[in-house]
Amino acid sequence: MRADPCEYELVAPGDLRSVLALMDREPGIWTPIAGGTDLMVLYSAGKLSARKLVSIWNLPELRSIEASSQEIRIGAGCTYSDLRENAVICDEFPLLATAASWTGGIANQNRGTLGGNIVNASPAADSLPALLVYEATLVLVSARGEREVPYVRFHRGYKEHVLEACELIRTVRVPRKYSGYFSFTRKVGARRAQAISKVCIAAIGRVENNTIADARVALGSVAPIPLRLTETERLLIGKRPDRDLSKLAADTVRAQICPIDDIRSNVSYRFAVAANLVAEFVQNLSSRVVGK
Repeated sequence: MRADPCEYELVAPGDLRSVLALMDREPGIWTPIAGGTDLMVLYSAGKLSARKLVSIWNLPELRSIEASSQEIRIGAGCTYSDLRENAVICDEFPLLATAASWTGGIANQNRGTLGGNIVNASPAADSLPALLVYEATLVLVSARGEREVPYVRFHRGYKEHVLEACELIRTVRVPRKYSGYFSFTRKVGARRAQAISKVCIAAIGRVENNTIADARVALGSVAPIPLRLTETERLLIGKRPDRDLSKLAADTVRAQICPIDDIRSNVSYRFAVAANLVAEFVQNLSSRVVGK
């Protein structure tokens, strides 16, 4: 059953301050909508429960990407196309640029926003493992001020997060400290393009003196929320990357993830693929060893 437009109200105040004032006056009543790539799917299916929508699309306060010597600040309203076209993101944060290229087709990439991807909180979202690996911080804003939340603490459970009813994500802050890291990412889906992932991985590592000096590994579609594999990371750091280490790393995965059966895949497949992807990451790190 399709939705009836007469049952919905949409307002577009045009600036961030007015949006926040509206949400503060009636907390929980107004649902922000930016590109609408998730909400409009629900609307078209007659399943969008929110009846009052406030547009935050194309607000200048949410669309900038600013780079300093220490970090890059990405407005929550930036689209996937914005991410793909930014030179700093493509050069220093390739996991994020690649994730943006995986999300839907060009039409969706021109409308879908990074902030929307985060708040939608799907464990299968392409950009979220990259944000975990890069240790992003979210700047949350309301009419009463701002607060910062490390992204790793943002999700509480499936489709649950710490964002309050009167808050928006304003900015995603990512430190510029990954020069010299090897980047690895894979998305396993039913087809090469425009598919929701069965399992996806984002990982980076730095090899010094033939040992792993640092490693960050995150997976999507294997738990109610995107996961950092901290146990695997602890195992890898300080070790020489080789075939034996890749097997040991793969063995740590099962205890850290809790995949489900759904229409896209099943538990046993996700366990096997997640372990194989972690092993492949370590095998790729071994190519950085000198004098093998």
